[in-house]
Amino acid sequence: MSAESSVPGVVLGYRRGSGKQYVGQVYVKVLANVSPHSLVGRKVRAVDAHGNAYLGRVLRVHGTGRNGVVIAVFSRNVPGQLIGSEVSIL
Repeated sequence: MSAESSVPGVVLGYRRGSGKQYVGQVYVKVLANVSPHSLVGRKVRAVDAHGNAYLGRVLRVHGTGRNGVVIAVFSRNVPGQLIGSEVSIL
C-alpha cells in the first residue's frame, strides 16, 4: 500500500464508558484488508451531508486489532448524524 492511498472505514459510534460518552473520539471499522496497527497516527477525514469536513487522527487500535476497529480522535466533535457513514483514512 502506498502512502498516497486512502483506506475506507465506517463510523461505528462514540467511545463510551458506563457513565460517560466521549464525543471527541469515535470507533472506526476499517473496511480494507490492512492491519489496523499500521494506521495509527494517520489522518481521518469525515464529510457530512452538508459538505462539512471533520479532520482527526487515528489514536490507537481498539482491542487486539483482530476486529479491524480503531479509535479516532477529532478536535471538532463529530455530530451524531455521521454514525454509520463512510470516512477515509489518509
